Amino acid sequence: MRTVAIVALTLIARTAAAQGWDMRAAAAYLDSRQTWWSAWPTAARDHETACVSCHTALPYALARPSLRAALHEKEPSSAERRLLDDVVKRVSMWRDVEPFYPDQTVGLPKTSESRGTESVLNALVLATRDATAGTPSDEARVAFDNMWALQLRRGKPAGSWAWLNFHLEPWEADDAAYFGTTLAAIAVGTEPGGYASRPEIQERLGVLRTFLHQDVAMQSAFNRAVLLWAASVLPDLLTTDERKTIADSLFARQNTDGGWALAKLGDWKRGDGSTLDSLSDGYATGIVTFALRRAGYAPNDPHLASALAWLAKHQDGATGKWMATSLNRKRDPATPAANFMSDAATGFAILALTYHD
Repeated sequence: MRTVAIVALTLIARTAAAQGWDMRAAAAYLDSRQTWWSAWPTAARDHETACVSCHTALPYALARPSLRAALHEKEPSSAERRLLDDVVKRVSMWRDVEPFYPDQTVGLPKTSESRGTESVLNALVLATRDATAGTPSDEARVAFDNMWALQLRRGKPAGSWAWLNFHLEPWEADDAAYFGTTLAAIAVGTEPGGYASRPEIQERLGVLRTFLHQDVAMQSAFNRAVLLWAASVLPDLLTTDERKTIADSLFARQNTDGGWALAKLGDWKRGDGSTLDSLSDGYATGIVTFALRRAGYAPNDPHLASALAWLAKHQDGATGKWMATSLNRKRDPATPAANFMSDAATGFAILALTYHD
């Protein structure tokens, strides 16, 4: 198995070079951004930890191990190690650490939203680490225990988690609890050692499935793309016909240049009244392509081939990143938030380009 993995990773590296994208430049960009994020005062949290952001830290945690393997790096980078150490610290000190956004300083119901969101993100980050290592961990078990304890149990939200809502699309908005629940499903299906089959989680996993099935047709194309990804690690989330319906709806939104535009994956409007970018971008193309690859669509499928070619062509040569822009407002390039969407774009472009069956 190890020989097969080495051969596969060698082919990824060769394919990357042939396609014209630079893995080392992408790794350098991600490392620099995560290092900046960990040191940015706005991201700082108690006990000398940093917030796990959906735009920078989470895509980094998901994508950096793939690059590390493809580049034959023996150890995590210092930025990756810092992120993992922060998550482990907050998981182990769960009862003592403050929420990302306490009610006392931000207002109700931010404590419960913060706890729910963080519990899912912690489980996903550690499950990704464990999957890379091939073995489950005690830290991930505790993270999952924390997560399940906060799963909502009553009413229409049953099966989901309270999720941060700052009216910021697509991760912290009115429908973001659905996105968060798909991430919980991905975490469960990613943790090695047969975690998804453990008897003690079946009841909670059942209500998670029920939540994701309700109103699925009403969800944004973005949320349905992430659901398609979740179904690749928890196969009984969707039937074959449901997977095809989602995939076909995504193909229908593909631009003629092979990419996808985030603006076309939901019914969104910017709060400042500025026009959303309708051109293909790295985040939409990366996450949709990755979800479709995970769903079993081969790289030589015409839709996927053109998407992968778009990604290989659109890495920024000067920085190593892929570009994407905010759904919420036109950002000033000089502000710290200007690169947040590009951080996410770079992480998911890498996941799409390095994925192998």
